Amino acid sequence: MIVFAVTLSVVTYIDRVCISVVTPLIQHDLSLSDKQMGWCLGAFALAYSLFEMPGGFLGDRIGPRRVLMRIVIWWSCCTAATGFVFSRFSLMTTQFLFGMGEAGCFPNLTRAFHTWLPAKERVRAQGIMWLSARWGGAFTPPLVVWLVSVVGWRHAFWVLGSVGIVWAVAFWSWFRDDPAQNPKLNDAERDLLRPVAHNAVAHVKISWKRLLSSRAVWMLCWQYFFLSYGWYFYITWLPKYLRQGRHMNMVQSAWMGVLPLFFGGIGNMAGVALGARLARATGSVSRARRYVAYTGFLGASSFLLLSTRFQDPTMAVLSIAMASFCNDLVMPGAWSTAMDVGGVYCGTLSGAMNMWGNFAGFVAPVATGYILTWGKGNWDLTFYVSAGIYLMGIVCWAFLDSDARLAKA
Repeated sequence: MIVFAVTLSVVTYIDRVCISVVTPLIQHDLSLSDKQMGWCLGAFALAYSLFEMPGGFLGDRIGPRRVLMRIVIWWSCCTAATGFVFSRFSLMTTQFLFGMGEAGCFPNLTRAFHTWLPAKERVRAQGIMWLSARWGGAFTPPLVVWLVSVVGWRHAFWVLGSVGIVWAVAFWSWFRDDPAQNPKLNDAERDLLRPVAHNAVAHVKISWKRLLSSRAVWMLCWQYFFLSYGWYFYITWLPKYLRQGRHMNMVQSAWMGVLPLFFGGIGNMAGVALGARLARATGSVSRARRYVAYTGFLGASSFLLLSTRFQDPTMAVLSIAMASFCNDLVMPGAWSTAMDVGGVYCGTLSGAMNMWGNFAGFVAPVATGYILTWGKGNWDLTFYVSAGIYLMGIVCWAFLDSDARLAKA
């Protein structure tokens, strides 16, 4: 299960990050301004956020096997279609369809974790999955730069789109919503998973009133919005910032662009380890997650502000990378809280959380395009805004009780 989650996470972020690497080439070939490109980049996150919660809910109702199959085939086709764009509107439409197709991926993996893994292993599984996702995105820039140099940016999207199809075929052949139906499991594994395997697919309807009236749900969603706003810079505008704001060439920016997501991956595992240690020290998992979140949000804000003080490009990128590290300290606790609070409906709740977070992913690149226009290319303004938004996440965690539970309808 972890192998499939890891490989899918890597493919997801390769397909998602690759467009940021070729943004200058696309802008040149399609004659797009920064504001127009911002809307194109934001179209993905807008669709992703709108369809994320329905995708998670569908996984709760019919199981993640069929939903993930649809998701991966859809987004792989849209990745390939990006190589055929010819105008701003065709690019925006393709990115919107891409976001629509990818929505529900991580909620359904979370749903699978809930069924396939004992409770004590789920937090670590989230950390491993998000480390893989970040590292997949981290090493995408040099991979795409090399691929573009060989086949051009249009053909590069066709190559990357084919990878997801291979994963979908292998996953469909092996995975079952109910672990007990997989012939590869031995008797000891079946005994281990028997207490949770019966929840493979929910058979009752969730109480939407209870969901919408839960303070834990709203705080979980808003903290993820504030977390995602700053993070989306790393997979959208960062390559252009390195070239325009720090005067790097395409190869230099590709390798330096590895650092934020690479550090973010380490931050995920550090968040798991720190959370476990604090839980033992305080005797409270809820309090431990809160302290880790405080550290993550404050650190991300501080390092972004610090990056604006460095004249040396390498030091500035290292500071941004540390902001990403702190950002991702929060990730395992947030997704594990969605599993704990949501229970059998964790697909729906994690979909709601990721929906809200990716709505920030729509707002952030669009806002950055306008900020760059109004500020006449002053990149520091974007970091000031992101740093302020990060601090608001601390307020959410002050009121978030991860011990709350959504009852069955």
